[in-house]
Amino acid sequence: MSETEKGLLKDAEIESGIRLSCMTEVTGDIEIELLQKERKHKVLTKGYLPEFTKDAHESGCGIAIDIGTTTVVTSLIDLKDGKELANTSMMNAQKHFGQDVLTRITYEYEHPDTGIRELQEAIVSSINAMIAEVCEEAEVNRNEIQEIDVAANCTMMHMLLGVDARSIGRSPYQPAFLQAQTLPAEDIGLKAGEHTVLYCLPQVSAYIGADIVAGTYVCELQKRKGNVLFIDIGTNGEIVLASQGRLLCCSCAAGPALEGMNISSGMQAAEGAIEDVRITEQGIELTTIDHQEPTGICGSGILAVVKELLRTGIVKKTGAFIQKDKLTESDYRYPMIRMDGTKREFILHKNPLLLVTQSDVRQVQLAKGALLSGFTALLNSAGISMKDLDQVMIAGQFGAHLPAESLVGCGILPPAVKDKLVYVGNSSKTGAYMTLMSQQIKAEMEALAEQMEYMELAETENYERIFTESMLFDSNEK
Repeated sequence: MSETEKGLLKDAEIESGIRLSCMTEVTGDIEIELLQKERKHKVLTKGYLPEFTKDAHESGCGIAIDIGTTTVVTSLIDLKDGKELANTSMMNAQKHFGQDVLTRITYEYEHPDTGIRELQEAIVSSINAMIAEVCEEAEVNRNEIQEIDVAANCTMMHMLLGVDARSIGRSPYQPAFLQAQTLPAEDIGLKAGEHTVLYCLPQVSAYIGADIVAGTYVCELQKRKGNVLFIDIGTNGEIVLASQGRLLCCSCAAGPALEGMNISSGMQAAEGAIEDVRITEQGIELTTIDHQEPTGICGSGILAVVKELLRTGIVKKTGAFIQKDKLTESDYRYPMIRMDGTKREFILHKNPLLLVTQSDVRQVQLAKGALLSGFTALLNSAGISMKDLDQVMIAGQFGAHLPAESLVGCGILPPAVKDKLVYVGNSSKTGAYMTLMSQQIKAEMEALAEQMEYMELAETENYERIFTESMLFDSNEK
C-alpha cells in the first residue's frame, strides 16, 4: 500500500470513528471495542425437486442436511406432508482448520491425537445449533425428530462421523467407507430425539461423494436420453456425464477462488459483495448483493470481472494483464490499471479500494483449467464433443448464482452450450430430503452409487496436455 493510500485510509477511519488494528501502533494500555458487523450470507437452500412418492407418516419431523466444504444447510421437514417448516444455514465451522478438504485432512495428520475429534466436534456443534434454531422457529420440540439425513462430500462425511479421513488425502485415495451409513444420531453427539436415526447417503469414491450421488438422482441422469453434463461447482468441481446409459464422473480441484476465497479483495456471498461487473468507456458498473455499498468480491463477481477484463482486452487470452505503457492516456482503460512496482492491478472500486491482481486472474485461470479439462476428459472418454451435449445442468451454491455469460465469457463452457444451461439449485440437500421421505429412494440411490463410474483425471491419457490447453482463456475457441 502506498503512503498516499495509507493517508486516505487514515482520513476515512478518523471520519467514521473507527481505526483498523492493522494500521495502529500500540504504545501503552488501551481498551479495544470489537466491531461486530455480521453480514447475512446468501446460501441456497432450495432447488429442483422431481415428483416422487412419499412414505406414509402419521406424525413427526425429520431433518435434511447438506454439508458442504464452505457452507452447511439444514431443513426441518414435517414427515406427514413433506413440507419444509424451517431452514437455516451457516458457514462450515471447520473452516478454522482449513478452507478446503485437503487442508483439513492435513490437520488430522498434524494433530493425530486430537484432530479427528476436533473436526467432528466442530461440525456436530454447528448442526446442533442449526437444529435448535429451526425447531425454535417452527415451534417444534426436538424430541419429535425421527430421522436426520445427510448429504456431503466424502471428506465431510468422514469428519462428521469421526472417521479417520487421512487415507483420502494420499494415494491410492481410498476412503474408510463408501456405503450408506445408518446409526443412532446420539452416537456422534447430535441432539435430537432419544431414538433419532442418522442416515448418511452413499458415495462413489474419495472425491465423488454423497452430494453428487444425490444430485445425480435428483436430476434423474440415470433416466436421461442423449448426452447430459451435470456440474456441481464449488471448491471442488464434480462432474457427471450421462451418455448412452453410462454415468461417467470425475472431480477436479477448482480451488476456493470460485467462492470468493484466495482473492485479494475476496469475500463470501454476503451483503455488499460485488456479484456482477460491467466495464464501459464511461466507467465501471457494479452490482452488489442487496444493493449495498461494495465491500468485496464474491465468487460470481470475480468471474464476472475476469470476463469483462478479457472482453475489453485489459487481460490477454494468456491471462496476463496488458502493459499500461502500451495504452494512450486517452484510452478509457488507462486509469483503470495501476502499477504496484512492476505488478499491474485493476482498480475495481476506489473507496473502499478493491483491486483485481494478476494473482487473482491466475486463480480463476487455474479453476477454469481444472473444470474445462474435467469436462473434456469425460467427453473424450465417452467419444463425444461439447457440441454433442443436449443439456448442461449446473448445481451447487456457487453455480446457482453464476450467469451463462460468465461461464462462457471466461471460457469454462463454450458458446455452443450457452442456451442449454439449466440451473438445478441445491440438489445435494434435495437428495437428502428425498431419502428422508422415502425408503425406496434410499435403496435406489444406493444402487445408483454402484452404477456410477469414477474416472481419475490424473490417470487419463494426455491429461497434462488437456489441462495446459484448458488454461488458456481462448481454449474453447480453438
